Amino acid sequence: MQVETELAKFTPEKDMLLTIGVFDGVHLGHRHLIARLAELAQKSGLSSGVITFSRHPREVLAPRTSLPFLTDIERRIELLRNEGVEAVIPLSFTTELAKLSPQEFLGLLKKHLRMRGLVIGPDFALGKNREGDTDALRQLGAEMDFNVTVVPPLTVNGEVVSSTAIRQALAEGDMKRAQKLMGRPFRLHGRVVRGDRRGVELGFPTANLDTEAEQALPADGVYTSRAYIDAQAYPAMTNIGIHPTFGSNQRLVEVYIIDYEGDLYGRELAVDIIERLRGEIKFDNPEELKKQIAEDVKRGKAILEIRGAS
Repeated sequence: MQVETELAKFTPEKDMLLTIGVFDGVHLGHRHLIARLAELAQKSGLSSGVITFSRHPREVLAPRTSLPFLTDIERRIELLRNEGVEAVIPLSFTTELAKLSPQEFLGLLKKHLRMRGLVIGPDFALGKNREGDTDALRQLGAEMDFNVTVVPPLTVNGEVVSSTAIRQALAEGDMKRAQKLMGRPFRLHGRVVRGDRRGVELGFPTANLDTEAEQALPADGVYTSRAYIDAQAYPAMTNIGIHPTFGSNQRLVEVYIIDYEGDLYGRELAVDIIERLRGEIKFDNPEELKKQIAEDVKRGKAILEIRGAS
């Protein structure tokens, strides 16, 4: 069984307090729950651990349903480790795992991870047909000797923090709302690939970011951004869209790094998307587009507080 093979790779030195979920985005709500996990683990003398799934369960249970991700598994593991837990355990969510009863899955956690407790949100459920809800888990905890702690959801400005709410904010291009819910700017990662060089022709050379097809993207438009090259931040502008002026239909992510000179082809780039300036516009000719880009950059510089911006 794949899940048992993956769990067997971990050899905890002491009993563990665990939380389980996808944790897509590792947003403020996730961090609120994990902070409670770490606090309880320390008080109880247990080791803290986060189990995350490399694929969202919905991709397996409802494969025709599209659910763009906020953070890929590598970035998610990095962010989770930054939260101070002692172990991050990525598992593959498979049809085989989905068929396990709550008792069977929890038995594996006790066997391989020495689980002594679970810290979960109020809507959490695990096991076949989501039979392991909070009430069922409490009953199983009494039978299998583990504790269950339910942490209430976190709200920001009256809104429950969730990955769904963040995806909605991105779809609306509302980066301020997305940042408030995530606790940091929304970030894109990708390799720089060669494009059609229209940015060079217009006087604003862009780095074309090769993002994964399942990556959640903000609404089409122009955004102020910060690009990171070798951990150094650069002011930037990011265009997301299909180039309507040129009759394209391929959705692209293009980053103009202000006042940067250098070859980025083939390199990995991280870009924080800060604020939406405008939606995508179809211009009558490239010259009008060039004038608008110049105006966008001027506004972007002011927003990013670059010295010398007027």
